[in-house]
Amino acid sequence: MRAFQAELSKLFSLPGIWLAVLIGAVAPAGISALDSIAQKEDIVAGISTRLPEAGFIGLVLGVQGVIILGVLAVSSEYLTESSESGAGHQITTSLTAVPSRIHVLLAKAGAVAVISILQCIFAILTTVSVTHLMLGEYTPSFEGSRLLGTVCYWVFTALLAFAFTVLTKNALIPLAVLLINSSLVSFSVLLSKITKLAYYLPDRAGAEMFMVMGDRIHTPFTGGLVMFGWVAVLFIIAAIVFLRRDVAA
Repeated sequence: MRAFQAELSKLFSLPGIWLAVLIGAVAPAGISALDSIAQKEDIVAGISTRLPEAGFIGLVLGVQGVIILGVLAVSSEYLTESSESGAGHQITTSLTAVPSRIHVLLAKAGAVAVISILQCIFAILTTVSVTHLMLGEYTPSFEGSRLLGTVCYWVFTALLAFAFTVLTKNALIPLAVLLINSSLVSFSVLLSKITKLAYYLPDRAGAEMFMVMGDRIHTPFTGGLVMFGWVAVLFIIAAIVFLRRDVAA
């Protein structure tokens, strides 16, 4: 518990964490507002084909905040400290305070998961409010099961970013790959044009926990299992690498 509290405190001391929180809190509502405005004319005319996605499109695209959170939680440990502090790395101090590497890793992952849940809940509240404001009587229902799927999607995405960063030890590669994939170009969507195996990639399968897709092949439950499987496998690999890695390397 002390390690978990220490990791929470450490996360909130990072300047970049507030950017992650801001993006996670503001982006989904902003995207949903713009999408609702774009949809409203078609909805009134009865020709909208994306009404069930209203609101949720912002939640699937606004996941960048937890990606940054997951990456920062690990990459900050490998930044070189000031010369006054010995020009070392934070990870050395962390492992001195908590010698068990697996406890450090689990405490960090737990802190990332808790903050991701809180971020997602706040994002859901603001997104639902904005969507109701923009669409009024045309607002689709926000079923509890879909909202739960959204929370799971955010937490799993944050943990994927976390595990990916444990393997790379830096922020650049995970941020570049995951932010581009979640906002500009979805690799799973591109690959789905070539092979149906792309439907088993974590972001594509996970999105089916709450998004209504015409070409879906998973139920919300199986989509969640597929994404959880990716998280579990990548986390185990990351844990093995972390346990065997020379901290000074």
